[in-house]
Amino acid sequence: MTQKKPHIIVEDLTMAYGTFVVQRDLTFTINHGDIFIIMGGSGCGKSSLMRNMVGLQKPAKGKVFYEDISFWEAGPEKREEIMRRIGILYQSGALWSSMTLAENIALPLQTYTDLSVGRIREIVSFKLALVGLAGFDDYYPSEISGGMRKRAGLARAMAMDPGILFFDEPSAGLDPISAHLLDDLILELRESLGATVVMVTHELDSIFAIGNNSVFLDTTEKTMIAQGDPKKLLAESKNPTVHSFLTRGKA
Repeated sequence: MTQKKPHIIVEDLTMAYGTFVVQRDLTFTINHGDIFIIMGGSGCGKSSLMRNMVGLQKPAKGKVFYEDISFWEAGPEKREEIMRRIGILYQSGALWSSMTLAENIALPLQTYTDLSVGRIREIVSFKLALVGLAGFDDYYPSEISGGMRKRAGLARAMAMDPGILFFDEPSAGLDPISAHLLDDLILELRESLGATVVMVTHELDSIFAIGNNSVFLDTTEKTMIAQGDPKKLLAESKNPTVHSFLTRGKA
């Protein structure tokens, strides 16, 4: 069996706002090709952890490594280089309402590359086709459904061919069928692009359908109390908090 290679390592990380500690002593590894789930109850700091990992918020203590580079100890140029290799899909999709889907997806390419207008147009159409939105280039976000907006947001996150995709509650606000289709799409993209996926979610269907690694953040303990394959945690974890979270809604 081929040994997995670490892609992201979080080491002894503490998140805090002033003297208020959100989570402390977080240490875990995300391997190349993982679909890694950050899970836990409401208010436990899942989205804050994602912000610490993608460079939007500096941790109070600890390190985030991208392969062998310590992100927060690197210089501004190296951090920017790492961030350009990261794609982010925010909970709302975060599309500019005044721009068409094509214009939204083209924006990072126009900002960070010297590609021609024609080449950018080709890439945009290709990314939209990848997420099942071929022909929707000239639509505005208000003209499409919530599920389609999420897919358009995913197309924009992939615009720069990132090696890592971060998703913040991607299924939030979607009906079960749309959420299932989005899960399938994430799996397909992971396979076709070879990307590592890090996903903040509390949706059990998504956690078990696509996650192969995870960390569980506990609100009371203010630290991680479990890590590993969610299906394995469901079968083997003896922690009542973890077991209760993973069996919500089950008879």
